[in-house]
Amino acid sequence: MRKDITVVAEPRSTRGKNQARRLRVGGRIPAVLYGAYRDSVTVAVSPKELNEILHSKTGHNTIFNLAVQGGETTPVMIVDAQLDPLKGSLLHADLKRVDLSKRLRVTVPVVVHGDPKGVKTQGGHLELVVREIEIECLPDDIPEHFDVDVTELLIGQNARAGSIPMSESIQLVSSPDAVLAHVVALRVEHPAAAAPAEGEAAPAAAAEPEVIKKGKKEEEGAEGVKPEKAEKAEKGEKKKK
Repeated sequence: MRKDITVVAEPRSTRGKNQARRLRVGGRIPAVLYGAYRDSVTVAVSPKELNEILHSKTGHNTIFNLAVQGGETTPVMIVDAQLDPLKGSLLHADLKRVDLSKRLRVTVPVVVHGDPKGVKTQGGHLELVVREIEIECLPDDIPEHFDVDVTELLIGQNARAGSIPMSESIQLVSSPDAVLAHVVALRVEHPAAAAPAEGEAAPAAAAEPEVIKKGKKEEEGAEGVKPEKAEKAEKGEKKKK
């Protein structure tokens, strides 16, 4: 989105860590201007002005004017920014010239509105899956964000990128099937068995099934008589003889 903002830049003739350190001490940071089939230019800019642009509603998609002292004034975008890992302060920026007559690809945030019916009446949960989508359009047609209404979503339903209404000048680059948000059912967890309180007996373990030992009986049955009876029968036969 184009803004009526002009940032003044000073051309730099030297590079290196020492020069960059001196710039930061003086309240400026090193930056590079490139693109639009023209030579790249090293410049020094105000980190405060760039931070205000980056933290605005349009962020990286903000198109503003960069006025190089003694040189060109051109519309640009911040395509990359290096931050201090500890302080979070801006250390370096890449600025790309923008041809206002040519289409370009940008990533635009998606803002979800509404209280889904699947949450209100069915006890579900709304999950945000994708928070931005990629589009292609002219620089002046870049939207600040896309609004997505999820009020009618029930459990199991979703909102996809292809359902976002767009003007004819905007072309969706992201997959139209990309899920932006959906309503899911909450998982019901079964409570674990409570441990017995101090002084209480532990619950009795389930009785194990009785194992019937059939081996010996089957062995005896196979002979037809028990050992004692067999011995008596043998003695009786000897007396008869």
